[in-house]
Amino acid sequence: MIRWRDGRVRGLGRSWPGVVELDVVLAEDGEECRALAYPMLVGEPRPGDRVLLNTTALAMGLGTGGYALVVAVPDRLPPDPRGPGHLVKARYTPLQATVLGADEQDSPHHAPLRDADGVGGMPVVTADLHSALPAVVAGVRAERPDARVAYVMLDGGALPLWFSRTVAGLREAGALVGSVTVGQAFGGDVETVTVHTGLLAARHVLDADVAVVAQGPGNLGTGTPWGFSGVAVGEAVNAAAVLEGRPVGALRVSRADPRERHRGVSHHSLTAYGRVALARADVVVPLLDGDFGARLRSEAAVLGERHTLVEVGVAGLREALEASPVRLSTMGRGLADDTAAFLAAAAAGRHAARLLG
Repeated sequence: MIRWRDGRVRGLGRSWPGVVELDVVLAEDGEECRALAYPMLVGEPRPGDRVLLNTTALAMGLGTGGYALVVAVPDRLPPDPRGPGHLVKARYTPLQATVLGADEQDSPHHAPLRDADGVGGMPVVTADLHSALPAVVAGVRAERPDARVAYVMLDGGALPLWFSRTVAGLREAGALVGSVTVGQAFGGDVETVTVHTGLLAARHVLDADVAVVAQGPGNLGTGTPWGFSGVAVGEAVNAAAVLEGRPVGALRVSRADPRERHRGVSHHSLTAYGRVALARADVVVPLLDGDFGARLRSEAAVLGERHTLVEVGVAGLREALEASPVRLSTMGRGLADDTAAFLAAAAAGRHAARLLG
């Protein structure tokens, strides 16, 4: 299940909050590989350090996670963590870690979250893929530049939020007021147990006007109707509605995906919103021109039995996407390669911003 390798750090590469990239020479055959270390978990690797690696993702050639991952710096272990924190994430794995949960007793946010029972009508944009996040944010800010947007990261993809250069870039640019990691995910500005407490924290701790809920990078799909991590989008709609938020469903669409099941409106969106989401949401249909736009409206129509379909114009959104402070990429395709995918997400952000009044 795990491919273990011993290696030695040859040099340091790029870094972003919570992550450092390494060049590592493998002891087994002298080959070099790229590796990632999370200093909060394993300490700060230095050139010359021996490192224990998990090379599973590298061996599998995963597009998102094609790195070896540092499991330990065995000859120079980091100090024990200090301070409060009793939430255990990645539970009962070899790398389980304790974090301070926003709503546990030692947290300064315990009192407001203890009594919180809703998010006061906050728009909650739900999206299948992590790559939709910057596009949704662009759509919100194109309509309401002053809106406070928070990201609530589900645990269907990467567990450490630190892996996401997208989140790091959006935070650095001031496009996000903060992030919340829920379930087994960790590393956000705020840690919570469930998507429900994550939404409450977005509203009452980060003071967000809009929350965007999506899994981290590295989604999992099997090509079957139910076997994909994005099914959690439907559950997020339910959670937002239970907490008296305004669920806004972003459709996953594509004009360029080589897989027919993802062309037009993806079967993932049709399942998550059409079968899993029991609460009513505003499902945003972008008003694209031509035959493809007509196809989207036709394929999304089946969701109108359960949700409110909201057609949103996309004028000006291409320019907003081009101004994104982070690179736009979905399944390896950029804005020019699959413009419709990003316009659909941005249209959902535009609609959420309009709900703010």
